[in-house]
Amino acid sequence: MMLLVYIQALFSYRNLVHAIAGGLGNAFAISVCYPLECARTRLQVDDKLKAKYSLGVIFDVFQEEGIVGVYRGLSSLALSLFSSSFVYFFIFHGLKTSLTLFNKEQQVTMDLIFGSLAGAAVVLVTNPLWVINTRLKLEGAKLRTSKYKELKHPKYDGIIDCLKKIILHEGLLQLWSGTLTSLMLISNPAIQFMMYELLKRFTQTILDTAVLNGTYYFLFGAFSKTIATFVTYPLQVVQTRIRAGYTGKSVISVKDISLSWQGFSSLYRGLESKLSQTVLTAALTLLTYEKITLFVFSLMGLQQ
Repeated sequence: MMLLVYIQALFSYRNLVHAIAGGLGNAFAISVCYPLECARTRLQVDDKLKAKYSLGVIFDVFQEEGIVGVYRGLSSLALSLFSSSFVYFFIFHGLKTSLTLFNKEQQVTMDLIFGSLAGAAVVLVTNPLWVINTRLKLEGAKLRTSKYKELKHPKYDGIIDCLKKIILHEGLLQLWSGTLTSLMLISNPAIQFMMYELLKRFTQTILDTAVLNGTYYFLFGAFSKTIATFVTYPLQVVQTRIRAGYTGKSVISVKDISLSWQGFSSLYRGLESKLSQTVLTAALTLLTYEKITLFVFSLMGLQQ
């Protein structure tokens, strides 16, 4: 009986609105912030870059590769983020809805658990898209690090061609390379949404209103993502290098390589660009998501 109730809540119109709004919000946000994402990826995988900060990297890429280099991989990343956010919001809000159906109060611990479950589902479903995205972003990039130059990846002609060639040359399982680090990184969105929901509920209670000003959503999204990113960033560096195809599939082996390249500091390489990109993206995503859901629910005469 409980399973039936949850399934009904999961596939409800309301939950679908949350999922689509989350996906659109994330795709829109990354389209705005993509040059920073480009800089972050280059800093994580190319140890020989002259520039050490986002703006310098973006300028160098633009000079050497043109505007195409700055926006290389945008379409695949937007698709990856839409898919990831759709699945995440779909499951996260489905679980939250099922909780309220049983008249149980929403708690911080439940937000953390639901966020972790949703994050695990996202990893298993969308990891191939992220591997493809990393390859497309780095294809044609003039990276200086010898590790990347030694790789013999074929040329890719779009998302489908990249998918086919990875399977053909490296095997189907390569599409799930980095899955272990990704599963460990479910702590990132779990921490983010736990803090975001906590701040939102607290403010709604203090102000005695269910609908907050957009500034609150933006600031709460930025703050929660900052904390989550700082805590989990070393794993994100390891994950990016796995997806780029540097070496095997375990966290330990790639971490050892990372440490041997530049020492412990290499695990926080690109943090500045990651924070500037991911914090702004998260803030825009949640602001857009909240506004879309509010608009649609108001249009349909439903409560958010």
